[in-house]
Parts: sequence; structure tokens; C-alpha cells
Amino acid sequence: MLDADAASSTLGIELVDVGPGAATATMTVTATMVNGHDVAHGGYLFLLADTAFACACNSYGPVTVAAGAEVSFVASARLGDQLTAVAHERTRYGRNGIYDVTVYRETAAGRDVVLEFRGRSRTIEREGDEA
Repeated sequence: MLDADAASSTLGIELVDVGPGAATATMTVTATMVNGHDVAHGGYLFLLADTAFACACNSYGPVTVAAGAEVSFVASARLGDQLTAVAHERTRYGRNGIYDVTVYRETAAGRDVVLEFRGRSRTIEREGDEA
């Protein structure tokens, strides 16, 4: 799925780990991602979290899409920050799932959380699947 994701690859997002219900992706904040306040635009941070979420919820095979998401911006990211998004499944029920994603950067003092994301997924039927 990620190989065909032009939005994520254009931004340099890399998938570094994936397993059942989990994924880790990274991205470096570039000059084109910084807004007029000299911090990373929230849309790019959301996109990184959403990419990790998508990889985690699609790790089981069937096509799964976002049904909704909520994000909390915890700290600003800045030009040159290397960000890591770690997605973990909280629960799956029927064709639905809930996933949490933490986006952070490493500092000398340890991990600095930038964003917390909760995504809701929905597995969709493919043509020929039964409802």
C-alpha cells in the first residue's frame, strides 16, 4: 500500500517497522513543511501520524480505511526535526478498529512528544466479498 502512496513518499516518509496492528514511520521536517510561525505545519504532522496509522490498520491484509481521527498537538516541531510516528492497535471489533499513534522527536533529554493521534478504521469489502 505504501509503495503506491505518492503523498507519503513525496514527503520522505519512510516505514521502518510494521507488524500485526503496529507500524513505525519517520519523516524529517523540511523547509517546505514550515509555516509562517516558523514551526511545522500541523497538516504535515497529521499526515505522518495518518501514514503510520494506515500501515498499522492495513497490516492484516484486507483494505482498511480511516473512518475518523482526532489529533492533539502537544509541542511544535521545527525545521530539521527527525520525527517518528509509532502506531499501535488498541482494539478491533467486527470491521472496525481503534489505533493510537504517538509522534515524537529524540532530544538529549529523551523523547519529546509532538502529537498524539487516535484513529478509527473501517475494513471495506472488496468486489466479490460478502457483506
